[in-house]
Formats: sequence, structure tokens, C-alpha cells
Amino acid sequence: MNKKTTTLHEKKGVSQPETTSKLSAEKIKIKRNKHNSVDEFVSSILKGSIPFLSKAITLVESTNPRHQEKANEILERCLPHANNSIRIGITGVPGVGKSTFIEAFGKHLTAQGKKVAVLAIDPSSSVNKGSILGDKTRMEQLVTDKNAFIRPSPSGTSLGGVAQKTRESIILCEAAGFDTIIIETVGVGQSETMVHSMVDFFLLLKIAGAGDELQGIKRGIIEMADAIVINKSDGENIKNTHIAKIEFSRALQLYPPKESGWKPKVLSASALKNIGIDIISNMIDQYICLTKKQGFFNTKRNNQNTFWLKTTIEESLYNSFFKNNKISIDLQQEIELLKNGKTTPFNAASKLLKTYHGET
Repeated sequence: MNKKTTTLHEKKGVSQPETTSKLSAEKIKIKRNKHNSVDEFVSSILKGSIPFLSKAITLVESTNPRHQEKANEILERCLPHANNSIRIGITGVPGVGKSTFIEAFGKHLTAQGKKVAVLAIDPSSSVNKGSILGDKTRMEQLVTDKNAFIRPSPSGTSLGGVAQKTRESIILCEAAGFDTIIIETVGVGQSETMVHSMVDFFLLLKIAGAGDELQGIKRGIIEMADAIVINKSDGENIKNTHIAKIEFSRALQLYPPKESGWKPKVLSASALKNIGIDIISNMIDQYICLTKKQGFFNTKRNNQNTFWLKTTIEESLYNSFFKNNKISIDLQQEIELLKNGKTTPFNAASKLLKTYHGET
């Protein structure tokens, strides 16, 4: 009996091509395992090498003691070439359009021939300690700009989500020739103080019609802001923007004059449609000129350095205290005594500190 013939049949599949040859893979592996010297790092960073700048920031962010030691050497060598940039902090609640605004603002600056570095602080999960680090995907145009550098960093457990090593990253970016450093915060209401303590100009982004107009006033953020920009001012939202501008302008009048003599401005913009970006840029230039002329610019930076010196000492002492093995054991004992009502928090703390100072 003859088998029925059919035109339906399977063709033998094509083998999957290798995306990377074995030779290339070995070369990449060897290159990655190569440890560059401090001299190589410094000379390459000063030439504006983005790969070496990225590697150096990774060392700065690392908790590995050997990496930290190497990072400190690189920082010391780069420091004489730093402090030549304008540092701008940008904050706002999630959804206010920070990434879109920074991209539009960054493109405006690079079009003027400036080199822009964006240090975007990405929120870390309190559960698994991870971060998405998706800021580069939200700034598609800026990330391809040869005069721009975007570095997302996890916030970790530092106050308000500002990465502990952001200041060191600023030094490296300045040494690499970036004349404008933009620091984007996570915008959850706690990071503003930390960002304010490391920038020359502090910009608060708001949106009209979202019901959060008075939240900025309540939290005291306005006191720190050098300017308030109401974003997404386009289409049907223009009317709401006008009302919000009046409310914030009135609120600003209630605060005492700033030490710099600068009167904070309230402006509107549409980052999506690139409206008002040039006006904001000019306003920041005016602020920098005013504060440099009055000497406030350098005074503020000196005060910031003093603040960070004290903060670093506090942080080091904190870590040293809680990583002490004897303290770890005694701490648990004191906690048990507290639970049973046999001591007070103050007596327990005093006892632990005496133990610590006796050992160190």
C-alpha cells in the first residue's frame, strides 16, 4: 500500500550562530581581569576617558577595602584638577518629570558646548537592597550625546537615598573635564538636605494640579530651593501652572532673605516640548555670577566641605562602633535588660560607650 504524499514537511533547522567567537570571549575575559594601575586611572580620567571614569566610580562605590584604598589614591591625585564645575541638584516627587527635564536641560547645555555629567541616584529596595538603575533608558537622547555622561547609582541605605559616594564621584567627573554636574535625587522627601549640602544651585521641580502644591511648603523644601520650576506646563495644564506659580511666589515671600542675597524664582517649563529650558539655564547663570561676585560661592563650598568632613567622621565612628565584636555581644545583652525593665536606654548607651572606648 502506497503512503500518501503531502507537500507539508519539516526542514532541518539552522544551527544557532555564535554571537561572540571563543577567541573574542577570551580576550574580553583577559581585559576584564586586568587590574589597571592608579597612574593609568588618573592619566586616562584626565584625558576624559569615559570607561576609566566609570571604572573609577565603581571603585569608589565598592565596599571592598582594597578597592576603597585604590579609589582614595585616585581621588587624591584627581583633586587638584577638580572644583571647576557648576553643581546643580534637581529634586521633585516621583512622576514630576525629573528625567525628562534633565535630558532636555542637558541637551540644551551640550548644544552650547558644555560637558554635562548626570549622577542619578536610583532608589534601593529596602527588602532585597537592589536597584533598577533605569535612568539611562529614560534619557535616550542624552545618553548618546558625546558631551554627556550619565551614571545611575543605587541609593543604598544612606540618608534620603543620596549615595554615600556621590561627592567623590563629583570630583572624578570634574577631573574628567565635565563643567556641569547634575545630581538627580530619588525625590522621596528625605534626600533634599543631603543634595543641598553638595551643590551650588538647588532646583525644585513641581507639577501643577496634582494636589501637592502645599506639600513642598510643609516639608520645608522651599527654604532650600534656589528656584522652583513647575514642569509639564503645556496643553490643558497651563491654567493650573499659572495658579501654582502665584501660590509658590506668595509662599516664598514668607521666608527670610537668603544669605546669598538671591531671591528664589518661580518659573514654568515643559521639558517634553522643550519650552522654558533656555530661561531656566539663564537664571542659573545669573545666580552663579551673583554668588561668585559676592564671594558666597566659595564660602558655601567651604562650608559644605566642613559639613562633609564631620559627616564622614560620624559615619566612620558609627561603623567602627557597631562592627566591634565585643560591642555586638554586649549590645544584645543590654537590649535584653531593656526588655525586662532592668536598665534605661541612657545607662545602656553609657555602658556600651565606656566599653568601646576602653577597647579602642
